[in-house]
Order: sequence, then C-alpha cells, then structure tokens
Amino acid sequence: MAKQTFVEKIFSAPAGSIVFHKPDIILSHDNTSSIESTFRKMNGSKVFNPDQLLIVLDHNAPPTNSKLANDYQQIRTFVRDQGIKRFHDAGEGICHQLMEKYALPGMIVVGSDSHTCTAGAFNAFATGIDRTETAGLWKHGETWFRVPESMKITLHGWLPKNVYAKDLALHIIGMIGSSGADYMSVEYHGEGVKTLTIADRMTIANLASEMGAKNAVFKADEQLFGHIGQRTPGIWADPDASYKKEYEIDLSALYPLAACPHHVDNIKSIDEIAGTLINQALIGTCTNGRIEDLRIAAKILKEKKVKEGVQLLITPASRDIYLKAIKEGLAEIFLASGASILTPSCGPCLGTGQGIPADGINVISTANRNFLGRMGNPKASIYLASPATVAISAIMGEITSPADNTIKSKFPYLIKQSETIIIEKSDCRYANGVWNYKDVDNLNTDQMFAGNLTYEINSSQPEKIIPHLLKGFDEQFSARAKMGDIMVCGENFGCGSSREHPAVGLVSIGIKAVLVKSVSRIFFRSSVNQGLPILVVPEAIEAYKQGDEIKIDMGAGCITIANKKIQFNPLPDKLLQILEKGGLVNLISE
Repeated sequence: MAKQTFVEKIFSAPAGSIVFHKPDIILSHDNTSSIESTFRKMNGSKVFNPDQLLIVLDHNAPPTNSKLANDYQQIRTFVRDQGIKRFHDAGEGICHQLMEKYALPGMIVVGSDSHTCTAGAFNAFATGIDRTETAGLWKHGETWFRVPESMKITLHGWLPKNVYAKDLALHIIGMIGSSGADYMSVEYHGEGVKTLTIADRMTIANLASEMGAKNAVFKADEQLFGHIGQRTPGIWADPDASYKKEYEIDLSALYPLAACPHHVDNIKSIDEIAGTLINQALIGTCTNGRIEDLRIAAKILKEKKVKEGVQLLITPASRDIYLKAIKEGLAEIFLASGASILTPSCGPCLGTGQGIPADGINVISTANRNFLGRMGNPKASIYLASPATVAISAIMGEITSPADNTIKSKFPYLIKQSETIIIEKSDCRYANGVWNYKDVDNLNTDQMFAGNLTYEINSSQPEKIIPHLLKGFDEQFSARAKMGDIMVCGENFGCGSSREHPAVGLVSIGIKAVLVKSVSRIFFRSSVNQGLPILVVPEAIEAYKQGDEIKIDMGAGCITIANKKIQFNPLPDKLLQILEKGGLVNLISE
C-alpha cells in the first residue's frame, strides 16, 4: 500500500481524487443570515444535522447599524428554531478562536470563512468554503472535496528572542509566495514544532490561506493533548509519504519581518523598513489576539506611552481572553499606555467596525491581510507584523524592530510584486465580448466587492451586488458588461476572502467564463457553486491579444482564440453537473 500524507489518510483517497464526506463541524458567522436565505432557495426547512453546526456572531460585533442588528436577530431565531446547540453570541469571541472548544484531532472542519484553516493547529483537516456550499451542507450534511497535493515544511531549532510565530509564517509566505501552496495541504514536521505553543500553531495555520493553501496541519502531540485536556488519537502522514514540495527551515536563523503594502507576500525585514512613520496600530484579530500575544505586547508597553498621534487598538480574540487580560493586569497596562481595548470581533481587520483608518496613513497590524482597502479605506496602507513589532512601533511612532541585535537583516527572497492596478476610465479593456485583464495578477475579492459591503448586501441579492462589482478595480465593468462576455485574467485570480459576492455578481451580470493563469482555491469552488466556469489555461492567456474573439467548448475542452485551438482538461463530471444546472442552488432545489 502506498505511503499516505495526512490529507490522503483523512479522506482515504490519493491526491487528485474527488470524494464526498460529512464534516464533523460546519462553521458560519454573521453570514449565517445570508446562508439561511440560500438554504430556503434550496427548499430547505430543517437542517440535516443541527449538531454539525457551529455559529458565531463576530464579524460585526456589536452591530453598527439596524440592518446588521436585524441580521443578528434573524440568526438567533434560526438557531433557536433549528435546535442548534453550538452558538456564540456577539462579544463572545472570533469564530476561529472559539473553535478551540470544539475541534479535535482527526476531525473534518469546514467553514464559510477563509481562515477556517486555523483549526489545523488541533490536528484537524480544516478548510474554508463559501456560503452557498454551506447552505447545501445544512440541507444534506455532505459535500465534495478534491484531495489536494501536499507540501511538507520541516522546522529545526527554536525561534530567537523577540522572534515569533508570525515572523515564521511571514517568512514562509515570502519564501514561496501568496500562491506558492495553491490548493495544497501544508504539513508541519520536525523537532522545531515541539518548541511552538498551540497559540503559535494557530497563528501559523491561520496564515495558510495567505499562501493559497487548502489547509495546514500539525501532528497531535503532548502539547495538544494538554491544551484540549484529553488524549484523542490523531491522524498523521506516513514517514515515507510523497510530497509535491518540501522545505526545511532553521528557526534560529529567523528575525522580525513585515508584510508591506499591498500584498501579504511583499515581505521585508523590519530592519529594511525601520523608520516608516505610522499613525495607527492594531494588536489582535483571529491571527494574533490570544492571551500569549497580549502578554507579549503588554510586556513591551508596560510603563510606556503610545506615541502622540498614534492610535493603538487592542482586540482580544475572545471574551475569555479579555477576562484573562483583566485578571493578569494586562488591560490596565494597555489603557495606561494610551491604547483602546475593543470588543472581541473581526471589525477592525475587515473594515466593518471600529478602527477604520484615515486617508494617507500607515497602519501596522497583527492581522492576516493587507490588500488595498482591506481595513475599510483604500487610501491607507497596511503593514502586517508580530504583536511585539506592533507594540514597539506604536510607542516609537514608526516601524521599529523588537530585536536588539546590531546586525541588520535583509530578507533574502524576492517575490515579484504585481502592481495593484486600478483601471482608469480612459483605459478601455473591453473588446469583442472580452474583458482583457491578462496583465493583472492577484485580483482579490476586496477589489471585486468591498469587504465593508459584505454584510450590508446579502449574497442572494445579485441586483444589489452588480452596481458595486469590480468598483475597486475597473469603474467601467459593472456598467458595460453583458450576457456572454468572457474575462481573461492573470495569476492567483480571486485571492482573499471566501465571500461569494463576486462570483454571484459575475454570473448575474452574464459572464460566460473566466480564463486565468491560476486561481484561488476558494474562489474556484465558489464560482463552480454559482455556475461560473473558471478555466485555468495559461496558454490561452498568453495567446490572447486585445480584440481577439474567444469561443469556448466546455464539453470538448477546447478554447478557440483567433482561429487557434487550445485544449484544456474538462472539469470532472460532478462539477460539470453543477455548472450545467446553473449552480448548486438549482441542483439541490431540484
């Protein structure tokens, strides 16, 4: 029998297989109200298994307007009527932090949020899906998975003083790129893993989505058993399993890093960007809002003052962590330093609550994304770093390294950074039924549909989505696109959030297909669920020239561009069936 990776073992199938499984946990958050609307469209009335569901109100906690407040009430009613026991109301914490109460080794966890992968710290297979697929799971309790290829990262040694798990995660992203683990399962191996706390592992697993991975996972060991309070048999790869990619990292050689605007793989050492002025700092979120993170920040902030003109926000990842911070005196240190402590929520990270930055300022944050406009203002610039770096930078008023070594570090890897392109009105990209974005890489979901609109507009309301579609990228698109149009795009298309609004909008406005060099895993899955073909055909992108006519034969797996035929692998039958029905809602409702 062939040696198996973690993910091959958990699905009992080799990489590349399409399998069906009933997840142990189906996570949703504020988007539960939108999911319920889709569930009703699928003729759903009672969920298949209420014990599978975990619902957390966190992204807009507490609600900032009456629409969001009404959504929260709708969700509370749904939870009561469906008999859902695993429910956390606003203020209890961020869903990925609260997952530690439920995720166990060997579980399969899915969630309508791209950072569901955080639960890989508990030796669970955990991955993000979209809202439509979540609604389908509510109805049938089962969904399809493509068993991914695997990446092995072996860690040696231990992290130096003032270097943290966030620095390690950023090092990996900077080394392989934001799509370097595209659609892969990332396994962490080696003696160095034993030096990482469960909080460290949660941070590293959380950032798997920022390298394009389907999931990341750690072996169940004594640290995990101590954390969850029980010895639960886990699942792990065979010693001689085969991997698509392998990397080895010496932890002792690492140093403080930051992701610079406006891409998470634009990595520099703190020494390289030291002195950059900041006006706002954020410590918290699902990435670094744990008590260990707050202790690190408090140690630096104790008896110090935040620089005048700098706003420091602290967001504990849960109410339990907030209470610990009060009992340990950390909250007093934060407030005495001049920081503001916010309710546990996702608001500042997503730009849906408190903490939206002003025009033209630099923000340093412990969050996980720094796309243009991510925090609610496209005129601000976001740097991502560890809690220690953020805390010392808030005191100094400029980006500052927490390390005290005199040797200045320079990050050795250089990922070619695609410019964050905004199409000017004078730059017409439309010709002969084709939108030409072949020079645009990393077109992300925030540019396609702004995050601060995600909960204002329901994903089941395409007529309200369309006017905002691609507004952060090409002003002409939503007004000019029509039925039968095709989009031609570059690499890592659709990276970012699991929000399905862009796919819903593209289908509703009439886009026939999107041709790409590569695509984000969650966006690909979301597009299939909406009935929108995403075709990964790099040769077609290279062949296309502005004004060429494009014809697509899905059944034959053939694209014709200016009389040149290019073959592609047809989609699996199960996925073609969803596309032919016009999406998952139609398939399930029938």
